[in-house]
Amino acid sequence: MGCLQLCLHVHSFYIELHISTPLPSCIDMRDWWHEDRGMHISVKIHCYAPFLLSVATNEESANFRNLDSLVQIKNRDTNRASGIASLDIKKFKDVGLCTVESVAYSPRKELLQIKGISEAKVDKIIEAASKLIPLGFTSASQLHAQRLEIIQITSRSRELDKVLEGGIETGSITEIYGEFRSGKTQLCHTLCVTCQLPLDQGGGEGKAMYIDVEGTFRPQRLLQIADRFGLNGADVLENVAYARAYNTDHQSRLLLETASMMVETRFALMIVDSATALYRTDFSGRGELSARQMHLAKFLRSLQKLADEFGVAVVITNQVVAQVDGSAIFVGPQIKPIGGNIMAHASTTRLALRKERGDERICKVISSPCLAEAEARFQISAEGVTDVKD
Repeated sequence: MGCLQLCLHVHSFYIELHISTPLPSCIDMRDWWHEDRGMHISVKIHCYAPFLLSVATNEESANFRNLDSLVQIKNRDTNRASGIASLDIKKFKDVGLCTVESVAYSPRKELLQIKGISEAKVDKIIEAASKLIPLGFTSASQLHAQRLEIIQITSRSRELDKVLEGGIETGSITEIYGEFRSGKTQLCHTLCVTCQLPLDQGGGEGKAMYIDVEGTFRPQRLLQIADRFGLNGADVLENVAYARAYNTDHQSRLLLETASMMVETRFALMIVDSATALYRTDFSGRGELSARQMHLAKFLRSLQKLADEFGVAVVITNQVVAQVDGSAIFVGPQIKPIGGNIMAHASTTRLALRKERGDERICKVISSPCLAEAEARFQISAEGVTDVKD
C-alpha cells in the first residue's frame, strides 16, 4: 500500500503524519477505496471532532469534513460510485447539513424530512457517512489524549482564567448568566478579541461569530480591546461575523447559515447574547411552556452540534428571573436563570456573574464536569475584562 499521509486539523494547526505499513496499533483498520485510483486503503483514525478533518494519499488530499466528499466515495466490492449526486448534497446543505459529521450526528427521521431526498437515498448517505466518522467506542486513554489538545480561550483575567483552568473551553457550551450590568456582554466582547490571539497567548487563532439578540453589540468596544493587545482594529472587526436575531425562529435559522460559514473558514468562538431573551416574549404563559422548552431544546442541541463538528467554543448568555416566595421577606428575592432544566442540562459549564462595588464583578462556577465550584474577581474597564486593581 505504501505510505499514507494523514491530514488533520487540530484547531488551527495543520499536521501531516507520514505513516508506512505496518500501521501502529492506535489506528483501527477499516476498508475503504480511494477515488479513481483502485487503491485499497485500510485506515481509520479513532479521533473525534474537532480534530479529524481528512485522510488522504500522498498524491491527492481529500477533505472528509466537507459533505461533498460523500460524492467521491466508491463501493469497495463493485468499485462503483456510491450513487450520491451533487444535487443531493446541495439539498442537505440547504438545511444546514454541510459536513459529514452533521449527517452522522443527525437522527434518520430528521434526514427523511429533507425535501427531494428519498428514503433509499438517506440510507445511502448515512452508510457513506458512517464509513468516515468514528461513531463507536474508544478507550479512555485515547479520549484523554484528545482532550489534552483542547484549547481554552483566555479571558485575560489571571484570576478568572485560574478558576476556568485556562479559559473558555472549546468544543462545548459555556453558559454565562446574571442580572443586568453583571458583565455578561462585556465578557463576550473581550472573548471576541482574545479568540483571535495566537495559541501561545491563550487565543484560538480563529474568527468569532456573534448572534446579537438584545442589540447590545458595539464594534467600538472591540476596537478599544484590540488596542490593549496591539491588534489591528480593522482586522479584528473583519474577523467577527455579526447577525441580529429578531425572533426565535430567526434565531434558529441563523444557525443554518453558520454551518456553511464554518466550513469555509476557521472559527474559534460562537456567541449567542442572549439565548433566552426572545423565548420570554415569543412564548407566553403556561399554555406555551411545553412548546417553548421544546423549541429551546432544539436550538441548544443545534449549538452543541456546531461545537462537536467544528470544535468552536460556544458561549451563551442567559437572563435571570427573581424567585419570590415567603423567605424573600427575610433574605430578599433569589434569582435563577431562565430556561429551567433544559438549559441546565444543555450547558457543559455554567457560570454565574454578579456585580460588586464599582467596576468589580464576581464569577462563580456553578456546574462543570471538571471545574471545582469556585469564585473569581475581575474588573470591567475600557480595555475589557481585566484583573482587579487593588
